[in-house]
Amino acid sequence: MEGVAGLPHPSDLSPPLRDFLADQFQTPENLSRSANVELKLQSQCAEVEASLCNLSRQLLDRFAVYDDYSHKFDSLIRRVGGGLSDLRAIVGDSSRDGEKGDGMERGEQILGEDLPALAREVARVETVRAYAETALKLDSLVGDVEDAVTSSVIGKLRSQARSTSLEEVRLVAVNSLKKIEDILSSISKTRPQWVRLVSAVDHRVDRALAILRPQAIADHRSLLSFLGWPPPLSDLSLSNQTMQTSSQFSNPLLSLKGDLKSKYFGSFLSLCHLQELQLQRRFRYLEGHNLELGHHQPLWVIEELANPISLASQRHFHKWVDKPEFVFALIFKLTRDFIDSMDDILQPWVDKARLVGYSCREEWISAMVTSLSTYLAKEIFPKYIDNMEDENMRSSWLQLIDLMISFDKRMQSLLASSGLPISFAEGENVQRISVLSVFCDRPDWLEVWAKMELGEMLEKLKSAIHLEKNWKTKLQGTTLMSSSQDYKSPIVASILLRCLSLLIERIKSVPTVLLKSRLIKSIGSRLIQEFTDSLLRRCQEAEGLTALADDDALINVSYCINASRYCESTLTEWCEDIFFLEIESAEDGTIFEEIKVMKNFQYEWSEKVSTVILRCFDARCRDYLKNKRQWQEKSKEGHTVKSFVSALGYLQDKILKLERELNAIDFIRVWRSVASGLDQMIFVGMLVSSTKFSDGGIERFSNDMGILFGVFSAWCLRPEGFFPRLSEGLKLLKMKEKQLRDELVKGKERWLKENGIRHITLAEAEKIGKNRVFLR
Repeated sequence: MEGVAGLPHPSDLSPPLRDFLADQFQTPENLSRSANVELKLQSQCAEVEASLCNLSRQLLDRFAVYDDYSHKFDSLIRRVGGGLSDLRAIVGDSSRDGEKGDGMERGEQILGEDLPALAREVARVETVRAYAETALKLDSLVGDVEDAVTSSVIGKLRSQARSTSLEEVRLVAVNSLKKIEDILSSISKTRPQWVRLVSAVDHRVDRALAILRPQAIADHRSLLSFLGWPPPLSDLSLSNQTMQTSSQFSNPLLSLKGDLKSKYFGSFLSLCHLQELQLQRRFRYLEGHNLELGHHQPLWVIEELANPISLASQRHFHKWVDKPEFVFALIFKLTRDFIDSMDDILQPWVDKARLVGYSCREEWISAMVTSLSTYLAKEIFPKYIDNMEDENMRSSWLQLIDLMISFDKRMQSLLASSGLPISFAEGENVQRISVLSVFCDRPDWLEVWAKMELGEMLEKLKSAIHLEKNWKTKLQGTTLMSSSQDYKSPIVASILLRCLSLLIERIKSVPTVLLKSRLIKSIGSRLIQEFTDSLLRRCQEAEGLTALADDDALINVSYCINASRYCESTLTEWCEDIFFLEIESAEDGTIFEEIKVMKNFQYEWSEKVSTVILRCFDARCRDYLKNKRQWQEKSKEGHTVKSFVSALGYLQDKILKLERELNAIDFIRVWRSVASGLDQMIFVGMLVSSTKFSDGGIERFSNDMGILFGVFSAWCLRPEGFFPRLSEGLKLLKMKEKQLRDELVKGKERWLKENGIRHITLAEAEKIGKNRVFLR
């Protein structure tokens, strides 16, 4: 009983020692094995003591080697110093006895041969000395690290009093490692030829770190467990009311005081110093290579806090397989409730450890997001993929995507609420704060998402396209454009743009440019293609039924052109946004190739409308154009052929209707195209044909063309400028005989330019001159 009374209290024992005793003596019957356990421990201690003795002998041997080296270098330096003294004496003697020829020859020999050789020898000796001193210093520092590692291993097997100095021993090792790394970095820059020395030291340091880091992490985890981390989550409620209040469970980080705080702070700093050392070594390895040096490593101390929380929360996840919204709510709540302690308690410690570029808030959010992404990738998405044949799976899939997008936005708001600029940028770093990063490594899942999203949006778009009222009702104002242009578009175009706008807003949450581009091209391009196909079908149906001669058919085509113009203008404006500019820069191309298709559609069908108008005009005034005798008859004041008047009336009516129904941009294109067509039609049909013009015919023809020009005066100030060939043809007809017959023949092209004739060729001008009838 006296021996039992002398035993230490269990709370006085270190956690590793308690774990060891609990493992060896699980039942009272195991007490009989105590003698064997004691013998085993004594044997292990003897081995460790022998190892220490061996290390001590090695250290003495190295000191002896160093002493021998120092004597040798001292001898070499003395020899070099003696040589320099002899050289100085010889040079002095030669200067005093300059008149002696043999002294001069000796001086020249020294300056030309002996001095360079001596300089090379001095440089070699200096290099050897520097190499030896550096090697000895590194050997001593590495020895300190190895001794510290051995001491920390022994401390695990000894008493509590010994284990209390483990952090101090580890701190000594870390300081030595930092000095080693500074020396190696300097060698890499100034002495790259010493690569074998660097490699040998790195090998020994790697072996030491292979023991030191796992040991430090294990001690840190034991300490966290002793502090009560992670806090219990069994009483956690996820009701809306609870989500608005503070956490219902305790935060062990807030209750750290006294020795516990000092122990945790020491362990925390130890891990931070080790990570800083590893980062420095990694930068040295990658320096000079075309690799991304900015690759981010998670903060170890935050990972050690997040991993137990994640494991504890996954026990709740299995109960919420059919309610994924609870999973997202729990992770968000855990992230939010501990984030203040990351800023207030841990961030000052990280700053003290001089881990540059690390924010505990960012690392905590990243760790929690990564844990959720891992769970989704392992547990949720595989089940969804296995049940793809289920009809309800599409809605479940899209609901999950909605939850992921909403979760990412809430996490980003937590990140931004610190008031500091967000350090995450596009690329690998931003993936760490987005659960949508699960698609980065699984393009097959991305294709499924695109397929689901496309099916949902295509269904809405097709149902809108099939409703005729969506084509008859025009948009009021410009709902999606920043400009004031009224495109007179049917509302079906706005339905397409709303689908695309919704898609873009969802895609903005995707973490990489590549995934954004793939989703836009696979979903957005397909939606635009479906819309442009419907425009083409409607126009082709109108053309096939009435050849566009009917007013209703012409209006339907106008609406399709308006819809295309509105969508094309809107998409073009969108492409100027930074979101699309980044995608196009990465893809080295246009994100919406369908814009070109829409432009071609507008041009093609605007030309068809112009062609139909010209064809109908030609049919109505055919007699007018074929009656060639009328231009040789005497002038009848105010007389215009009825067919030409009818044709002009038709022309004015059609253009006015197009002005009401067609957007301003394409309307200008149509009426200018019609004017150009009329200019060519009448010029070829009358002025350069076999039609003869007398003075009276020219007067009548000029009056008729004046009426034609007047039809277009409502849309331009100088309509005759859009009929250049007719205007110049009339100018030629009104010239005197001498100008048209003599001067034209003599001057030819030069005469045409001098008289402002630029749209009529010489042959055409000569033909007009021959058709002019002058009365003798």
